Amino acid sequence: MSKSIFELVDELPTSGLTVFALQSLDFVIPGQWQNVVGFTNTIRTVTAETDEGLIQQIGERAIYLFNDKSQGYQNALWIYQTIDFTDKALGAAAMANKVGEAVSLLGFLDKVTPKAEKAQTIDFCMKLVGELVAFCQINGIPGDSIGDFVGSLADYSGESLMRIVALLCFDGLVPLGPDFLLQIQSHFSNLTPDDLQHNPTFQRINALIPGGGPAGQLSFIGDSFNAVQGWMTDFVSSKGLTPENVVGNLRNFIEVTDDKLDYLGAFLDVSTNYYEHTGIQTLARRLVERAVAEI
Repeated sequence: MSKSIFELVDELPTSGLTVFALQSLDFVIPGQWQNVVGFTNTIRTVTAETDEGLIQQIGERAIYLFNDKSQGYQNALWIYQTIDFTDKALGAAAMANKVGEAVSLLGFLDKVTPKAEKAQTIDFCMKLVGELVAFCQINGIPGDSIGDFVGSLADYSGESLMRIVALLCFDGLVPLGPDFLLQIQSHFSNLTPDDLQHNPTFQRINALIPGGGPAGQLSFIGDSFNAVQGWMTDFVSSKGLTPENVVGNLRNFIEVTDDKLDYLGAFLDVSTNYYEHTGIQTLARRLVERAVAEI
């Protein structure tokens, strides 16, 4: 682990494409996600504590817990970071151009390639199972606890809920359209273990995915998707989410036409790191909450 948890939280950006993209989703869960950055600021926000001595104790305990490799916090961080791992050169260029005005997608059309639906299906499912495995790591429960994960979704809030909302919107609705869950279900049924082994995310995090091998892991990923599909369907319906209203809010900072949504999906994929950003915020919150309870 190259950086400590307080460095990671201190270095979270307050602006840029990832932050703007997440802010554009505030209409889905109004006021539920705040871009809390800074380790000490996170402690104050989570605990409402003002005693500097106690804040110091909480911080030290949170750092100790994170550094303890027998806990799952470092594995969870690695999953969040790996899911977002990609060439960030395009994102850096985009952010450099973002000086108070919308980024024009037209300027990046020759730099991004929309994914085939099969590849998009695998990516969506890898992000979902990554969320499940990270949840199990953070909570110290077996990695195959699908039922516990599904049951927890009703209690998801703040940065954790925003991460799921972004998954549904940026990796589902935008690139695949309003029936994305049915499309994913259909494409997934035709996947083979060989397809899975060609996915870069699977290649990196497969050691943490239950199943005992690609065939069993494919089955586990499918079981995970099937278990949350109903919750996701209800959530999308209850929020009235459509590609149009997601893109309409994105237009506050990205200029895009309605016939380029597959390109927009690819652009968001390579130019944002919403899993890592909100994942670090989730870890910081959970560490602080546990530290307070243990002091």
